[in-house]
Amino acid sequence: MKRIPLLALALLAGCDKQPYPPSQRGLEILAPTAFPTAPADAPAADAAPAGNSTPAPASTPAPASTPAPASTPAAPPAPATSGQPSSPAHLPDVAQYLPVTEKIHALVLEKGDTPPDSVAMKVYSETVPAAKGATIDLVPVPGGEFTLGSPATEAGRQENESPQVKVTVDPFWIGRYEITWDIYRAFMENGKARNKDGTLNRDSIILTPEPPEAKAGETLVDIVSQPTPPYTPMHFEMGEGYGAGWPAIAMTHHAASKFCEWLSAQTGHYYRLPTEAEWEFACRAGSTTAFSFGDDPAQLGDYAWFQDNADYTYQKVGKKKPNAWGIHDMHGNVSEWCLDAYLPDSYAKWENGAKNPWHPAVDRYPHVTRGGHYFQGGPETLRSAARVPSEPAWKAIDPQNPRSIWYLTSCQFIGFRVVRPLAVPDVKEMHRMWNTGPGPSE
Repeated sequence: MKRIPLLALALLAGCDKQPYPPSQRGLEILAPTAFPTAPADAPAADAAPAGNSTPAPASTPAPASTPAPASTPAAPPAPATSGQPSSPAHLPDVAQYLPVTEKIHALVLEKGDTPPDSVAMKVYSETVPAAKGATIDLVPVPGGEFTLGSPATEAGRQENESPQVKVTVDPFWIGRYEITWDIYRAFMENGKARNKDGTLNRDSIILTPEPPEAKAGETLVDIVSQPTPPYTPMHFEMGEGYGAGWPAIAMTHHAASKFCEWLSAQTGHYYRLPTEAEWEFACRAGSTTAFSFGDDPAQLGDYAWFQDNADYTYQKVGKKKPNAWGIHDMHGNVSEWCLDAYLPDSYAKWENGAKNPWHPAVDRYPHVTRGGHYFQGGPETLRSAARVPSEPAWKAIDPQNPRSIWYLTSCQFIGFRVVRPLAVPDVKEMHRMWNTGPGPSE
């Protein structure tokens, strides 16, 4: 019988509060027995290259959005940007990223190779130079009107999938597969000393952000906010480690969005996470049934990796049948991030005919996840309309304080795929879509 990967049984039912076994404690920041909550004024940093773990000075003022200790003066409020609140120093300052977005936006417009209309959209492969030339396959989605959500008669239907609403999405490309480790690892292990917020660390104090400006020998790709090194192997002994073709997992919504920015900076094409409406439209592939292939859950084994056939581990992408538009693993394998903040009554806030609807986020939780996954859940969790909110418990065993903005160690079933809209948005919209929800909520 196949051995259940380490921590697989810690995903649910409260077990995610248990510490790693000794064999998984690869870094000195992991506590020897458990992960107690440290005082708010005693943060521990993400694992970082040598020379970058110097603690922030004790006199560093607390930001306006976090109550300061009695002995520490409060900083003046920072101006709100794109609807975001001011944040503690270790969290991203959305405003400082705008110059980077402007440079990438100019690069995308300069490349100018977007087809003039949806008729010209074709399947293509995008080369990722920073990932040793690995490629991402993109499938065209024609756009159009469809009914979002599930009918009252659908087996397994949840209240958060109602009321159904007719919406329209513009044409876009979507990844044929979920993003895999051979591509994501180049972003995650980027070889640069990083501050907690992902900016380049030049002063050896990782809790103090630095302006995302290129210095000598640095590129536009370098100054995109990128993760600090992972504090444990993020493949959790599943699959073939970081091998090609295995879905990347356990990244935060913020990390997935920054990956899209990183990808855009090196390709000159605009990539982002799919909106919830785009994701469901692409998953359905013209269907109106519970699954893209019909209503019969007995066929799921042909299209999805889930609790009945996955042996408690994710599987290589593309091994199951695709939907009618040639997109694989929309049902099962790993759940996928959507751009939207999760609202239980999202659809009630949109009128019939809404075009390209989405709900921007302010805080880190909750965001929408879609598709179901390999570990737990019956057929009802894999339906095209099924939606699940993210939650702070997904990083319950994060050993750090403040906790990482990049990794979800207690959520080994979340991944993502990218989309490229046919129309390039203005710079403010592009910036907002890469910077939703880095706020202080834990």
